[in-house]
Amino acid sequence: MLGRLNHVAIAVRDLSAASAVYRETLGAQVSEPQQLIEHGVTVVFVTLPNTKIELLEPLGEGSPIAKFLEKSPDGGMHHVCYEVDDIIAARDRLKAQGARVLGDGNPRLGAHGKPVLFLHPKDFCGTLVELEQV
Repeated sequence: MLGRLNHVAIAVRDLSAASAVYRETLGAQVSEPQQLIEHGVTVVFVTLPNTKIELLEPLGEGSPIAKFLEKSPDGGMHHVCYEVDDIIAARDRLKAQGARVLGDGNPRLGAHGKPVLFLHPKDFCGTLVELEQV
């Protein structure tokens, strides 16, 4: 069911400063910031040869990233994103096996303009999992 690792997301307090670390210190290619109002975040993607790193900054007080940063003030890994061919089939299979899909269970458009779902971290070894249809 799982495809390749699409990205690892890291929550940060200051997206500009974090982008500079990746761009200037590590020499990585960093995308322009993109606001995802529906998700309550501003994101950039750091392109690596085999995957991406997504840096997430809260967009507004109700952002899930703001809540994450309250618990982890220095930031840190927020989620991992795996690719799937059919997000509805993946959702239905996972739910049948007892996994909890966050939100209303329906895919939303993610940062890449593709359908995404999030799975409860308690069902996946303490890690928030994002599925993205490719």
